[in-house]
Order: sequence, then C-alpha cells, then structure tokens
Amino acid sequence: MVYLDYSATTPVLPEVLDSYNKVTEEYFGNPNSLHGLGIKSHELLESAYTQISELLNIKRQEFVITSGATEANNLAILGVCNTYKRYGNRIVVSRMEHPSIYGICKHLEKQGFIIDYVDVTEEGVVDFDDLKRKVTRDTILVSICAVNSETGARQPLKTVRQVIRKNNENCILHSDMTQAIGKVNVSIQDADLASMSGHKIYGPKGIGLLYKNKNLVLTPLMYGVHEGELHPGTPPLPLIVSFAKALRLALKDIQKKEEIVRKFNEKIVAHLSEYKNVLINSSKYCIPHILNISLMDIKPETFIHALEADEVYVSSNTACSSLEPSASVYNMYKDEIRSKTTIRISLSYLTLPSEVTIFLESFDKHYQELANLK
Repeated sequence: MVYLDYSATTPVLPEVLDSYNKVTEEYFGNPNSLHGLGIKSHELLESAYTQISELLNIKRQEFVITSGATEANNLAILGVCNTYKRYGNRIVVSRMEHPSIYGICKHLEKQGFIIDYVDVTEEGVVDFDDLKRKVTRDTILVSICAVNSETGARQPLKTVRQVIRKNNENCILHSDMTQAIGKVNVSIQDADLASMSGHKIYGPKGIGLLYKNKNLVLTPLMYGVHEGELHPGTPPLPLIVSFAKALRLALKDIQKKEEIVRKFNEKIVAHLSEYKNVLINSSKYCIPHILNISLMDIKPETFIHALEADEVYVSSNTACSSLEPSASVYNMYKDEIRSKTTIRISLSYLTLPSEVTIFLESFDKHYQELANLK
C-alpha cells in the first residue's frame, strides 16, 4: 500500500497508541474524583497539560482541549462574535479556508453578521491590498488559515496581523493551523486564536486544541458545572496524554522531516511536469507536504479509483469536500476546468522513496490508459 493522503488524516504512531492504551488501562479514574485513583489521573492530566504548554510555548490558561479543529474553529469564531458583537458585525475570511470556516460564516450571516471575503494571488497568498480594504472599524475578527489544506499555500501571518492592526488595532486574528503545526516551523502565537487537530500529527481522532490569547474573552458554546468553562465535561485523559505525545514527536527534528518531504515533492513535480496536460497548482509559497495538480483531460474521481486498484491512495482535495471543485484552485487561477480536475498528493516524512517510485509508475500507467480512452 502507498498512502499519499496524509493531509486528510495520519496513522497513529505506535508509541502514541501505546500511551493511549497504557492510560486507558492504568489511569481509568476520573481526574475530577477526590480518591486515590482520581488524584493519580489528575496528576497525569496536569503533566500532559504542562507538556503541551511547553511544546507550544504558551501558558496553561491559554489553551482549551477540544474534540478537534472543527470544534476549535467554532469555539473561536462564535465565541468572539458572541462576546464582541457590540463593537461591530463584520468578519473577514480568506478564500482559502477549510469548509468548516465557511459553514460557521453561513450561520453567522443568518445572525446578522457581514462576511467579507479576501482575494488571493495566483500563488495562493492573501492579497494584502484587498485585506486593507476589507478590514474596517466594524471588523471584529479576521480568520486566515496558516496553510491551505488543498494546495499547501502558506500565509505570512505576522504580516497579516500587522496589516490588520494598522486598520483596526482591536481586531482579533484567528488562524486554523491544522495543516501547519507539526509540518513546518510556525508559532501558534502569530495569531490571537489558533486551532489544531490531533489526527493530523499522527495522534488519535477526537482530540484537538484551541489556543486563546489570555487577554481574550470567549462566550462558551456549551455549559457545564463551572461558570465560564469553555469545554465542560470529564477530561478525556487517554486522548489528552496521547495528543501531548504526538505533538512532542511531531515537533521533534521538524526541519529534517520537512527536508525529507521536500525532496519527494521535487521528484514528483519534476516527473509530472513532463505531461502537457498536467498542471502543477501548488506554488513556491506552498509547503512541500501538499502537492496539488490538475489533470486537464481526466476526471479526478476516475483517476483516483484507477490508482486505488494499485493500492495507491490520493485524494481530489480536502476530505471534507471530496469530489467537489477545488475552491482554492479556482480562487488562485480563475480556471473552472482546472478547479474541477484536481488531485491532492500529500506526503509525509514517513513516506518511503520506494513508495514515491511506485506512485509515479502507477501514475504513468493509468494516465496513458485513461488519456488514450479519452
């Protein structure tokens, strides 16, 4: 099997799974209980929280454990809007966001908020002139992802923040960092709010995190025992401990891992560039882990299933909108056919050279077959 869909989800590393199993078996006491088993679990929970704080260089009170990035996005955006709506009703988002962001925006429009969408350049980077125009005194929040999930386009968040603050010093910046953290060096503090998910960094599904600057106040989406608690309920200790371990392993030797991925990316690009009707959509501003291409004369779902016959797995675009036209590619190139024929190849430091070779051989074989049929 050749798995090249790491941006959709990653396998759980054996050592992370070991941590999950050990905690499940040995620390089953409720961390909120006062007896010995509960205290034992509580101590492990605090240890995991400390590790997460140190790894992300943030304070304990600056992050909330969630069920994943989608919940973190909801908590961030809805939490800000419900708290700060008296200051304005405008929100700015880029045209390169994950579908979960646009789902939240549609809901907010029904509540009377105005959503302004920022254009991007052909390289997939935010158009700063358009951003300047869109951020007004009534804009309370800007949400721009750190790395686009379809093309890998990386946004310069420090510059984004500077532009925002020049127009409105009180405007809050949220960033979905799900596709960035654990792949490339990025500071979670480049934004006021940042989302991430465990299953993108070789951890389990069902666990994520929202970073929240300590000066911000968010209105909770759910309510429990304690007033103002942003994620009420019994802490899922096995998930939190394994998430902390996955995060530590993901950040270890991150630059070396990125270089491994970059070499694979360059080899694939060099090979596929020989095809006249295969267009490379990822630009120089894209991280090497995500390579987006368009097969201008073949339906992507047909090609995906052809590769699958060889046990080679890629996707069309983000898993949450698979087989839909790529909005990100369309907003970069304004080419409808190009946006409807995308294939996303997502790589990992775990990818083997032999797997890249198998993928390219399978690509050549099926491309020739399907092109001839057309």
